[in-house]
Amino acid sequence: MEIMWIIIIAVVVFILSGIKIVNQYERGVVLTLGRYTGMRNPGLRIIIPIFQRMIRVDVRSTPIDVSKQEVITRDNVTVQVDAVVYLRAVKPDRAVLEITNYVYGTSQFAQAALRDVIGNADLDDVLTKRDEMSKLIKEIVDKQTDQWGIDVEAVKIQNIELAQEMKRAMAKQAEAERERRAVIITAEGEKAAAGVVAEAASMLMKVPGGINVRTLQTLEKISEQPSQKTLFVLPADLTDTVAKIVHQANK
Repeated sequence: MEIMWIIIIAVVVFILSGIKIVNQYERGVVLTLGRYTGMRNPGLRIIIPIFQRMIRVDVRSTPIDVSKQEVITRDNVTVQVDAVVYLRAVKPDRAVLEITNYVYGTSQFAQAALRDVIGNADLDDVLTKRDEMSKLIKEIVDKQTDQWGIDVEAVKIQNIELAQEMKRAMAKQAEAERERRAVIITAEGEKAAAGVVAEAASMLMKVPGGINVRTLQTLEKISEQPSQKTLFVLPADLTDTVAKIVHQANK
């Protein structure tokens, strides 16, 4: 009787071991006697114990970090760059049969692609064309992982770190550039002001006595502050004009 119970329990355990649950975000890759025989969709699935084995594959989008890489750019500047890769197993059977660990494999290949792309670019391009660099890395990695049934959805370069010496040099360069722009703006302002003054002087020259009137107006403004001492050189024609006015008044 005890043997019968043992047999019954063994049969029940054998049957239950063949019942598998595949989650909605998974796919089951079934191997029968070591050979691929099909894939199981989400739900309650039954396999033959001992003879069959089911490997679950997560088909959700999976982010993986690409560890920080020290790279020398094309213009011989050392930078440290890291990134994140978003991938998805679109063909779970290939993800199991073609590579032992597709997440680790994609990460390693992304590291190599990151070093190649950054190493073949100038520092200015790395800093200002980050999106283009990320897109190029994605194309390289996606081409390789396609044979593994993996789709690389996106690659994002996260941090770009420079040596302290390079940061100080770039700060000095930026300061020099700001000073250069300030000098140019000041010079353009002086040029524009000189043009306006020249135009005004030309107009005054065309009006008889115009320069003299302008000179008198200037003297009037200066006289509003008697505490100041101002040396003012009068033009010769102004002296002549004043002499004529006095002469006419004495007649």
